[in-house]
Amino acid sequence: MTTRIALIAHDHKKDDIVKLAGEYADTLKRCDLLATGTTGARVTAAHGLPVERMLSGPNGGDLQIGAQLAEGRVDMVIFLRDPMTPQPHEPDINALVRACDVHNVPCATNISTARMILDVLTLRMKQRV
Repeated sequence: MTTRIALIAHDHKKDDIVKLAGEYADTLKRCDLLATGTTGARVTAAHGLPVERMLSGPNGGDLQIGAQLAEGRVDMVIFLRDPMTPQPHEPDINALVRACDVHNVPCATNISTARMILDVLTLRMKQRV
């Protein structure tokens, strides 16, 4: 079974998620990726990784990912949040993070935690070979 990872980043964190995707491109190319609109477009453009794109976060993309998560179709979430900028869709963001907690889905909200999760995933993939 392929690991399904959701990638989300607020505007001031998009460069960070693109860089992170490049660092872990070998791992991520073995996963099914989904992302909010602009984040997915930027990751694909930068690294050629196929990404199923949802709507942008403010237009409901966070909710679309949350729905898939609740149905058991998301294995982990990397959501690089910008804690310094108010977000107009904050209730949607909180609902997605809460859904991760309810359904016991790993959720990284910063680069350090994202690297830790992706390091473990990379290790597990190497052990399976």
